[in-house]
Amino acid sequence: MKTKISARKFLSKYMIYLAFVALLIVFSLTLRNVGNGFLDMGNVWNIIRQTALIAILGVGMTYALGAGQIDLSVGSVVGLTSLVTAWTVQAAGLIPGVLAGLAVGAVVGAINGALIAWVKIPPFIATLGTQILFAGVSRTVSGLKSVPITNMTFNFVFGGGDFGGVPVLLLWMVVIVIVGQLFLRKRPFGRQVISVGGNPKAALYSGVRVKLTIFKVMLLSGVLASLAGILWAGRFGGGRYSLGEAEETSAIAATVLGGTSINGGKASVAGACVGAVMLGMINNALVMYGLDVYQQMVVRGLIILAAVAFTVNAEKDT
Repeated sequence: MKTKISARKFLSKYMIYLAFVALLIVFSLTLRNVGNGFLDMGNVWNIIRQTALIAILGVGMTYALGAGQIDLSVGSVVGLTSLVTAWTVQAAGLIPGVLAGLAVGAVVGAINGALIAWVKIPPFIATLGTQILFAGVSRTVSGLKSVPITNMTFNFVFGGGDFGGVPVLLLWMVVIVIVGQLFLRKRPFGRQVISVGGNPKAALYSGVRVKLTIFKVMLLSGVLASLAGILWAGRFGGGRYSLGEAEETSAIAATVLGGTSINGGKASVAGACVGAVMLGMINNALVMYGLDVYQQMVVRGLIILAAVAFTVNAEKDT
């Protein structure tokens, strides 16, 4: 009996890493004769560029879900941030542009946090509302037009450049994931997040400021979404209202795939990063297999459902 339980715990904890390795082997073997092959470095860097920003969104989503919350507004934050950053970089320069972009995420995150923690609106409803609100703001202020960024330094540093052939987005992703994982595992704030998500009443009785913790995780999610928006703008050389659109679902999928509980109390930043890269691998492989956009959507939907079902069952067993 103990062996059976320990095996389940092992699978629950390391399934994402085992699945990642298994898929890597399958794709590398079955797609070796398609183009230059799945493991061609050009294709690998392409996957990283496509998934690094989802991984950064996933870090914020990990904290939100870990605390028993959810943030559906991150996609809208990305689009609005890219526009504000583009306008400000063009008008005032690189540093003001970055600060203005981060301010967008801080404001939206603070609004979400206040609505959830003190107004007591359920997180799904609160962030769905701000998602719609700021998506509308982005479309209104931009007139559905893109805003180019001609500052080459900004475009290089914030997403569009390579250092020695290595995409700068990989460096951003690694730094954010490492810092996020360390804070979650080693700092008091990380323990407070997990305790609030696991049992908010017990956390309150043990001295954790539950409302403030919820506010902080939503603020963090907003700021990381705005950082992703800045990097999206740098990668594509401009801002557009549609950047990040619907990417909240990708961030949630990557986070849940990585072992974070949809019900709170369990979280892994490293797992979310692996989940994001794995989703990118799957998307890339589906294209190489010749599936069209709608078939890819079917496969991704099935993966999300399977991931949620597995994590829910794993939690019941433990």
